[in-house]
Amino acid sequence: MATWRFHGPVLPDGEVRDVFVVDGRVTFEHQAGADTAASGWLLPGMVDAHNHLGLEDGGGVSDEETEQQALADRDSGVLLMRDCGSPVDTRWVQEREDLPRLVRAGRHIARTRRYIRNYAHEVEPEDLAAVAAQEARNGDGWIKLVGDWVSREEGDLTPSFPVEAFRAAIDAAHAEGAKVTAHCFGREVLQGLLDAGIDCIEHGTGLSVDQVEQMAATGVALVPTVQQTGKFPQHAEAGRGKFPAYAATMEELFIHRRTALLSAWEAGVELYVGTDGGGVARHGEIVGEIEAMVDMGIPASDVVAAASWRGREWLGWQGLVEGAEADFVVLDADPREDLSVLRRPRAVVLRGQIVA
Repeated sequence: MATWRFHGPVLPDGEVRDVFVVDGRVTFEHQAGADTAASGWLLPGMVDAHNHLGLEDGGGVSDEETEQQALADRDSGVLLMRDCGSPVDTRWVQEREDLPRLVRAGRHIARTRRYIRNYAHEVEPEDLAAVAAQEARNGDGWIKLVGDWVSREEGDLTPSFPVEAFRAAIDAAHAEGAKVTAHCFGREVLQGLLDAGIDCIEHGTGLSVDQVEQMAATGVALVPTVQQTGKFPQHAEAGRGKFPAYAATMEELFIHRRTALLSAWEAGVELYVGTDGGGVARHGEIVGEIEAMVDMGIPASDVVAAASWRGREWLGWQGLVEGAEADFVVLDADPREDLSVLRRPRAVVLRGQIVA
């Protein structure tokens, strides 16, 4: 494996340094004869904290399409992904040196006939804890619950399971050493999950001030998926004929989502960046999600940190430090000052190799 030299300001501190890559790892010790590969601002590899590798609208996809999804993410600078539910086994991705690092959460766990067809394990409350433990053993330290979805009986967005079932599932996953996240659009489901000890909330459009303060105090993270929640008016219109109450709820949540996100940021909740990508066309959209979060009022410096070094630390990976795995992006300028440079990286380095 070649020894490479990269030069420029190293984020997050911005100190101008020579960064050498030796045997796939970072060192700041001078390496005689190293070839200069690129110069620019060096950003630790980006993190998509809510990704659905191997999934599209109809369910699971082939390995070939999964590969294309992963390559689209990689070429955008995403070098670490937290899967948030996939109906296919993507362990093979972790064996590919040219594909991003993947933290798997196994398959979604939903209530019977209360989620998108072909996506999830669909179970009743009495089986939720057992399936949660199963997925905790199958994954890489995370599981994903579907916290709420439209109820045909009530015609509106309601919690998928009783609070007691959620608590038992979270306890079961924790006993297996896994953390728990949950899809949560509405308000009603949130308090029970927070009180039950959940580790992360996805979307979180119904969060109240009291709830974000509780999250900040207990270390519960939020991945707001702003591009996805921006589609709520479409969801409302699609469901209006059969479920007018649901349509009204989704419209209300769309209006509230900015307040929820800014309240979380102001309270000090750990925010991370997730695209909710599924299907080739929706992968590689990390920069769009960063831009969307900034447009909602979160400072660019905080969003870039969440999408890079802070996100890596959250998932147990290092940034650009001595001895770390060499996963980083070389940019023309500081992305905290100019987000547009994220769309045209000079180089994408994964496992010490220039891959894009």
